[in-house]
Amino acid sequence: MKTFKYFAFIFLIAIIGTAIYIAVQPNEFSFSRSRVMKAPAPVIFKKINDFENWQVFSPWIERHPNTEITYGTKHFGVGATYNWHGAVLGEGSIKTVAANENQFMSQHMSTLKPYESESEIHWDLEPTDEGTKVTWSIEGEQSFMAKMYATFTGSVETHMGPDFERGLFKLDSIVTADMKVYSITVNGITDHGGGYYLYNSASCKIDEVESKMQDMLPKVKAYALKNNITMAGSPFIHYITWDAENNAAIISCCVPTTDRVITTDSDILTGQLLPFKAIKTTLKGNYSHLKEAWATAMKYIPEHGFELEDNGPMLEVYTTDSATLPNPADWVTELYIAIKQTPPTE
Repeated sequence: MKTFKYFAFIFLIAIIGTAIYIAVQPNEFSFSRSRVMKAPAPVIFKKINDFENWQVFSPWIERHPNTEITYGTKHFGVGATYNWHGAVLGEGSIKTVAANENQFMSQHMSTLKPYESESEIHWDLEPTDEGTKVTWSIEGEQSFMAKMYATFTGSVETHMGPDFERGLFKLDSIVTADMKVYSITVNGITDHGGGYYLYNSASCKIDEVESKMQDMLPKVKAYALKNNITMAGSPFIHYITWDAENNAAIISCCVPTTDRVITTDSDILTGQLLPFKAIKTTLKGNYSHLKEAWATAMKYIPEHGFELEDNGPMLEVYTTDSATLPNPADWVTELYIAIKQTPPTE
């Protein structure tokens, strides 16, 4: 009997000691994980701001795909809600409570099962020389039940830290893949209306064309803006000569105008394109795919019985402004290659 009382006393002491140990554990927790992603902040923010995107980068849903996910009346922006219910993940919800577009987002998370808890989630996006530093952090209070759970199974950071790292890795991979999406479509024969345009020209090596364009085109656009000249469409590049054998090119960087303009700058001239028939090809995606787009268009012409117009225009028209569209997958470029008027024979 004495032995039983002794073990009972020891057991009671152990319970009390454990309770005291749990009680004196920190009442709050916080941790964060960061990753630098080679993507503009707006592209990343658009992905995390919409709860409907969360399933594709959530490490928890990746492991437990049968978890039930529901949304509130709003699934993106401030006021959006995300709810989960599953045998393993328990039950809870997240609500976006504050955001500064492309910079940060704050959310409140409530967990009902396996235990009740309240916590705050923060996303911070910081531009760096290597890309965008994305920091995903969480902080909250720990109830006695939460501290007991952590005592026997590991801290919140021990459990969730690797998940945050996995989530950022998946987010990075998905954003990178989204930015690489592109398509090339040969639209076929069309009538180009021609028109007046401002331009400057340069001859250079083929591998210098891109850098030349980046320097020349802004100067034409700036001239038009400074002199209140109405632009009548999208800027374009006119390829005058492309001599791959000798690695030489002559290009004009152009801005269409409504009328002939008498310029006051010897480097900015006025030109005119007469209407012409062309094969139109559309690239949607990064400019790095333009070489493939040109090759596709040039292959299409003889295969469909058309002939290039001797010394005819070859235009690269930038119908979207890359400065206002951070995701290269949204950029649209149209190619126009002049062909002879005679229709192809059957």
